[in-house]
Amino acid sequence: MRIVIVGASQFGLYTAKKLIEEGHEVLIVDKNKDQLEEIGEQLDCGMMHGDGTLPSVQREAFGDHADALVLLTNVDNVNILSAVVGRSVGFERVIPQIVGTELLAVCSELGLDDLITPHQTVARSIVNSLENDDEGELQMSFDENHIIRRFYVGESLTEKSIENMELPETCRVIGVIRDDAKSLVTDKTEVKKGDCLVILLEQDSEKELESLFDNAESVDD
Repeated sequence: MRIVIVGASQFGLYTAKKLIEEGHEVLIVDKNKDQLEEIGEQLDCGMMHGDGTLPSVQREAFGDHADALVLLTNVDNVNILSAVVGRSVGFERVIPQIVGTELLAVCSELGLDDLITPHQTVARSIVNSLENDDEGELQMSFDENHIIRRFYVGESLTEKSIENMELPETCRVIGVIRDDAKSLVTDKTEVKKGDCLVILLEQDSEKELESLFDNAESVDD
């Protein structure tokens, strides 16, 4: 297959790498020329400098034929706009990444049902694992740059909501274990001393997170 990826993000890079390993032809489109040059040193695929939301850029990327358009920028509304443009250009399949939840209803209204929702996918896996007490299933990673760890809330963070904990932008609190009860969290969820938070994070932010919590352990402990 010939796949066009808009967004030279870490997720875009990882997806392109996997597609190439499976023998597919990949073209990455991004506005950041320096980022494309850096990726070009790592991957054997096409690179195109341009705004993936523009029809002219997408038509050039489409060429004679492309099987799918995958939108992996770090901005949900950019991915949605690019997906709508991609359909008008003629891509057989458009797959936008949607990280937040506010725009999911918009995607449904636009008929964009083929979505990548990474945090929801990881959250479902974690909840299933917790509910089934399956430690083996918790030994997982989102991709080669992300890990899942448990962090325990101490005095400095108790009674704070998730959104007020000043966590790095490169992490996401997915679940909490409190008195053996397991549940998902929202930004408004308040934590208490002794809570065990299950967090998806980029490996580079691990030390920064550890400095905020009294102690931590990886999911395979």
